[in-house]
Amino acid sequence: MNRWQEIVTILIVLITPVTQTIAQSNHTIRYYQAGSDHTIATVGITEQKAIAIAQQNFNGRVLAINHSKNTYRIKMLSRNGTVHIILINAVDGAIMSTH
Repeated sequence: MNRWQEIVTILIVLITPVTQTIAQSNHTIRYYQAGSDHTIATVGITEQKAIAIAQQNFNGRVLAINHSKNTYRIKMLSRNGTVHIILINAVDGAIMSTH
């Protein structure tokens, strides 16, 4: 095993417990805004869950997903070529808006 392979192996061993801890956390994200103290937004669903909710309502392909505060914005392309924007509440998974 060459030196680079040893370094990569060591990094993988060191990083794995950290990534598992992050994955098991309660998805609390801190947002910092200029001129104010921090606010805390709790994310109850993952991006994958938000995509699954959107695909239950619109059959198509996900073009983009953005997360901002407590909302997922999912841009989808339907099979007939129509673009849909779906806003999903990141805390409870409720569909907030579709266009």
